[in-house]
Order: sequence, then structure tokens, then C-alpha cells
Amino acid sequence: MTYPEYAIFPMRQELVNYGLEEARTAADVDRLLAPESGTVLMVVNSICGCAAAKARPGIGQALQHAVKPSKTATVFAGADLDAVARLRQILAAYPPSSPSITLFK
Repeated sequence: MTYPEYAIFPMRQELVNYGLEEARTAADVDRLLAPESGTVLMVVNSICGCAAAKARPGIGQALQHAVKPSKTATVFAGADLDAVARLRQILAAYPPSSPSITLFK
């Protein structure tokens, strides 16, 4: 079961407003993390208070820096089930966490 879109839309939109691309499917994750993608900042967004108070605002601040990754993207835990599962498969060596931020090179 996933969160209703109307409930999470503002949380999705906050990262989109910072310029992150949404990855809603496993294919989106694979495309964004393809070898030719350069450096990719991938955020696992969440409905929790930690994401609201720290993670999303922190991403916004980090992206104001002059040095930025080639791409920035996000998946939403509890909503983008296939995308989150694919990302967690790629990151299997690390415990899952939402929110979380990974920098791929």
C-alpha cells in the first residue's frame, strides 16, 4: 500500500522545486544512474519529520553551492515502490533508510 498522492505531493514538490528529477520507476533509476550520467545525487524522500525538518531543507541549501553533481534525483519511500526497491537493490551493502542521500560517481 502506498501513501495517497494528495498527501505527499507537497513533499515531492519541495525537492522538484530545488531542481531534483523524480525517479518513479526502476527504469528511471537505471537511466539516471547509467554510466554516462556523471555524478548523481540521489535522495530517498520520506513523509517523516526528519525529511521535513532536516533532509529536504538541507538538500536545498547544498544545491546553492557552486559545485554541484551532474544530476540530482529523488525517489519517494512509500510511494515509488519499484524505484525505491531498485535503488535499495543497488545499495544492498548499506542498510535502508528514509530519508537518505547517496552520491554516485
